[in-house]
Amino acid sequence: MPRYALKVEYHGAPFAGWQRQKDQATVQGAIETALARLEPRDHTIAAAGRTDAGVHGLGQVAHCDMTAEWDPFRLSEALNYHLKPNPVAIVACDAVPQDWHARFSAQQRQYLFRILVRRAPATHQDGLVWQVKNPLDVDAMQAAAAHLTGRHDFTTFRSTICQADSPVKTLDQLDVTQVETTHGTEIHFDVRARSFLHNQVRSFVGTLERVGAGSWTPADVAKARDARARAACGPVCPPQGLYLARVCYPNDPFAAQPVV
Repeated sequence: MPRYALKVEYHGAPFAGWQRQKDQATVQGAIETALARLEPRDHTIAAAGRTDAGVHGLGQVAHCDMTAEWDPFRLSEALNYHLKPNPVAIVACDAVPQDWHARFSAQQRQYLFRILVRRAPATHQDGLVWQVKNPLDVDAMQAAAAHLTGRHDFTTFRSTICQADSPVKTLDQLDVTQVETTHGTEIHFDVRARSFLHNQVRSFVGTLERVGAGSWTPADVAKARDARARAACGPVCPPQGLYLARVCYPNDPFAAQPVV
């Protein structure tokens, strides 16, 4: 069966996460329903990562197997037509070998988290950022983030329902930057690793926000990491500021593909 890679963008607010669930709207379910309109049968797609309820996708990647040979552009156009009115879009599509896998072929996953710092309520950015009212110390947060990069036992920053075999992961990058926008100051967290534990990024950001607010010191983050205990973690931040931004592959199937 011909296999196709899909780059997927979605607004996570209406969904109970990526993974198909009975009687709940999910991103996977929406795409599989659209595929069934093109080839009437049961479809199962695989994704690079499973995002939680309320988490957004800028560069999620999935693959699907079709019975017929499809022109990638026509397949993306047909899927986008049948995905309406869901806030889900196929922004790129290409044919890939049968042994290519959206999850297992991935070399790195990149997440973006956005904090909006302002006192006035968010309007246009509501549901797309985590809003805090008081300024945050970006330098202190970056100093604390340095304690999280590299290979560590991340039990402290792992959900109690995480199903990963091991809490040991290698964090490639965690950069904290301040960005001035037309709607206010934003703090961006660029987080990169081959794979992540459940709630790991949100646990990182919630903990680092405490450093930025002055409640924790950077050294406290190192102590929390070394405690290897979930109780040592700072607050887990809300999901609406989190985006799966990009998935990297040895041979990027979308490298030569224009955005649809």
